[in-house]
Amino acid sequence: MDAQTAQTVVDQIIPVLTSYGLQVLGAIGILVAGRIVAGLAGGMIRRGLTRAKVDPSLVGFGGAFAKGAIIAFAVIAALSKFGVQTTSFVAVIGAAGLAVGLALQGSLSNFAAGVLILLFRPFRVGDVVESSGSRGKVLEIGILATTLATQDNQKVILPNGALMNDKIVNVNAFPTRRVDLVASIGYGDDIEQARDVLHAVLAAHPKVLADPVPLVEVLAMADSSVDLAVRPWVETADYWPVYFDLNRSIKLELEKNGLTIPFPQRDVHLFQPAAAGN
Repeated sequence: MDAQTAQTVVDQIIPVLTSYGLQVLGAIGILVAGRIVAGLAGGMIRRGLTRAKVDPSLVGFGGAFAKGAIIAFAVIAALSKFGVQTTSFVAVIGAAGLAVGLALQGSLSNFAAGVLILLFRPFRVGDVVESSGSRGKVLEIGILATTLATQDNQKVILPNGALMNDKIVNVNAFPTRRVDLVASIGYGDDIEQARDVLHAVLAAHPKVLADPVPLVEVLAMADSSVDLAVRPWVETADYWPVYFDLNRSIKLELEKNGLTIPFPQRDVHLFQPAAAGN
């Protein structure tokens, strides 16, 4: 090969190498920049969620999701530098994502509900909640399901989608609760005496709060009794001990003060038919 031919070849190769070299360098630069930005974005999201006191499981997921999305975008951008038609590539990914989404519709619904629970916190681990026909103490809040322990120590796993689509009762969301009781006396008993006895029972219990003031009033005129509403307030943690204590004390004190505790009864009157011919 003479010098002129070699020079011609070099003149043809240099533009090609320059063009593709710049594309390669550009693709590498995009990938490196994408990796750096993904790391920074993931760290910022994790720190932001941590400062917002979001559940740790959601913090990790949010950071990883943001990092993965940015890296995927960087890879697609790098491929476009080599002339790859990324439009069809993105369409294929979108179609695959749609198919997976339809196949996992129920799981995605539970996942979305789990994210909402971890963000808005209608309840926390340790709370007693009632929802979807189940009641128990929250043991774990997962991305897809929430685990409860019932009062008789059974494990209940509720899908998060069912939780968010139903009414949620957080039993111990507030520091105090009202105990709702009914005390019944006979129609012949003195209502004011009964109210005094019930107020004395409430005042004597060490776990009944003085504020708000306990309520004792006539609730209903039932078939066989006059029903009195007994409404004391207690610390949430003391609800059941006070409930059981007051039921026992109310019965004992009403009987001690000569007040009757009526029960449903029915009088049956028998009539003899008149003899024939009389």
